[in-house]
Amino acid sequence: MTTLVPREPYSEEELGKLYPKGLQLQLVQILLRHGERTPVAPRFQNAGLPAYWPYCKASSRFTSTVLATTDPASSSWDNLQWQRHLERFSDSDDAPTLATSPTGDPNSMCQPGELTDLGRQTTLALGQRLRNLYIQQLSFLPSDLTPTVLDSLYLRATPIPRALESLQQAFIGLYPPRTRPSTLPPPAIILRSPGDETLFPNEVVCRRLNALARAFGQRTADRHNTSPALQHATKLIGKYVEGDVRVDGKPRLSGILDTVNATLAHGPLTRLPSEFYDPQLRDTLERVNVEEWYSGYQENREYRMLGIGSLAADIVGRMVQRAEGKGVVRFSMSGCHDTTLAGLLSSLGAFKGTKWPPFTSHVAIELFRKDMDGLAAKKSGGGWFHWVNPMADKSEIGRKPMDELNSVQRERLDGYYVRLRYNDAVVTVPGCKAAGKHLEGDESFCTLEAFKAIVDKYTPRDWKQQCKENMGKTAFPEKPEPSGY
Repeated sequence: MTTLVPREPYSEEELGKLYPKGLQLQLVQILLRHGERTPVAPRFQNAGLPAYWPYCKASSRFTSTVLATTDPASSSWDNLQWQRHLERFSDSDDAPTLATSPTGDPNSMCQPGELTDLGRQTTLALGQRLRNLYIQQLSFLPSDLTPTVLDSLYLRATPIPRALESLQQAFIGLYPPRTRPSTLPPPAIILRSPGDETLFPNEVVCRRLNALARAFGQRTADRHNTSPALQHATKLIGKYVEGDVRVDGKPRLSGILDTVNATLAHGPLTRLPSEFYDPQLRDTLERVNVEEWYSGYQENREYRMLGIGSLAADIVGRMVQRAEGKGVVRFSMSGCHDTTLAGLLSSLGAFKGTKWPPFTSHVAIELFRKDMDGLAAKKSGGGWFHWVNPMADKSEIGRKPMDELNSVQRERLDGYYVRLRYNDAVVTVPGCKAAGKHLEGDESFCTLEAFKAIVDKYTPRDWKQQCKENMGKTAFPEKPEPSGY
């Protein structure tokens, strides 16, 4: 799947079922995949596909903050507006030449892997849909952005520009300019250095995760390289690749899927030959790539721990803080990637089927508090301003596993429930289906205690250290380690 076709806004009847009376929404955490982009590397120029695509109008409207004086006593800042042109090797020799559109225009040309105009549109639209749900329909967030509201937001992105730009577009959709007074300070967006990045599976830094990913990739190649499905793929597009179409071929099967999906999302100027869009081929590309990239999360606890465990623990940690009455964050939004969303859902046993996450997909992790005859508001303090107390204390529970909590700490989690929605569809964690681990009558509302206990099992103690351990050991557990329990 490529471009996401969002569903219509929830009806009043659907809202009543999704957000039932007696449950108070406490915290929303959004993980969003970036919008439509160009392929991460140029491929299939031998099939007539341009290496550079003309879909990035933002490249003509860049703004940089610059220092306007050398006087140390007068720090003066200004904005430099500039446009980008891309230079490349010429086709005839190595002389420099500008990348241009088919009409010879050097403007709006995209880098590999860059967020396109369409990607900006779809992530802006996602932010608008979030505004419609959480502000207009549910009144969970205030309509206008104030310093107090700003303090209650957690915005984060990976170091990859398309993730940051997608987050920025979604934020503008959530709180458009008309809702922000001119005196409001700019929002803070959290970034990490590559060595500390956990908002995507960081195989570059984490050596053991890289080894695990390679092992599961090789297993997928061994299973499928000579399969009838890939033999059929070779018949269709074999003349455009080196040798046969293979999981570990040139290009890799994931690279073929990347280019096919990117071309499907954009215009006729960047289309591959029709055989690339054969329905059976596309089904094979998605099914086999999902197995290669995400089966490790479903089968191996260590894979879950190193690939997504730190992020999952951060998500749970914010929910625990809310339950303790110490959480400042009320709404978080993180710009990330397909591997983030599918990795998280796979680790929770909630990524079903064989379809790759479309561009601008999102996961909403929602925390609810059961209103026990009005006691919930009394216990928590109730009201908006309670939740944005800047003097909130640090969590006493933090990342302590459930089996290390005392009775008082466990009691603080009582009455709280976690629910996941993936592209506005409710998904269920299998480990929450047992009696006592979900809201009576609805298995999709997992108790916070049960949800935390599942994530505890793959929360790293010391991620950087554990990334160095078990090198050379097998990637495949002796006993099943299914996800979501």
